Amino acid sequence: MDGTVNGSLNMIGYGLAAIGPGIGIGLIFAAYINGVARQPEARGTLQTIAFLGFALAEALAIIGIGLAFVLN
Repeated sequence: MDGTVNGSLNMIGYGLAAIGPGIGIGLIFAAYINGVARQPEARGTLQTIAFLGFALAEALAIIGIGLAFVLN
């Protein structure tokens, strides 16, 4: 055995990189719930902003998995 590692570490890197969007999505919806609890009449506006933020944060995770497969 010469101590080499066979395989790809791309998926481990992606798993670590997915922590960021996961935390971001949690913070987005925590702020949304807090905002609706404080001002229920602003629910529609806050919901639109929350889903837009969710989509952008999730796009980062999707781009990351795409790069993990492409750079394999």
